[in-house]
Amino acid sequence: VQLQACGGGLVQAGGSLRLSCAASGRTFSSYVVGWFRQAPGKEREFVASISGSGGTTYYADSVKGRFTISRDNAKDTVYLQMNTLKPEDTAVYCCAAGITAAQAMSRGYGMHYWGKGTLVTVSS
Repeated sequence: VQLQACGGGLVQAGGSLRLSCAASGRTFSSYVVGWFRQAPGKEREFVASISGSGGTTYYADSVKGRFTISRDNAKDTVYLQMNTLKPEDTAVYCCAAGITAAQAMSRGYGMHYWGKGTLVTVSS
């Protein structure tokens, strides 16, 4: 599976962005997909994950209620809608995929494929 994340940019605090993770190569609906982020000087952290069917999702506590992960298997794409953005959301966001459970990916397991990241910068 090849993944390509896009949609990052510069936004003011309180604004919104939608990231996309487009996949190619294999049966996309078989894969759990997750979003992760890494801020400057910090370790990579889990943001959200979604099951292959889209019926199960997990979120980091820091983004619950503000971010929504979804997928369109007909388009082989997973989205991350980010609302009410905060300066602390500034990071490089990457998507990952694997044959695992969405909960496992939320705990840092099962990421077999990674896409290149997209930078999100939230100004105060």
